[in-house]
Amino acid sequence: MQCNMLEAKNQLSKLVQAALAGEDVVIANKGVPVVRLVKVGAQNFARKPGAWSGLPKAKADWDSPATNATIADALSGDKLL
Repeated sequence: MQCNMLEAKNQLSKLVQAALAGEDVVIANKGVPVVRLVKVGAQNFARKPGAWSGLPKAKADWDSPATNATIADALSGDKLL
């Protein structure tokens, strides 16, 4: 199905329903095809709970003043690690 911009503007919901049903919907500008409406595909992968469980645990002193000072120095460029 091909329609012009003005017609598409007036019948957008009908065109979206047609695209969802698998129909090829093309919108033209002055008779020249410019865009195609397509159904957005499903996510390619399934999310799995606990995917981050295998990551290393943070050290007990991860938020100590010494660690924070080291990070601040590294980010400011004053000292090299």
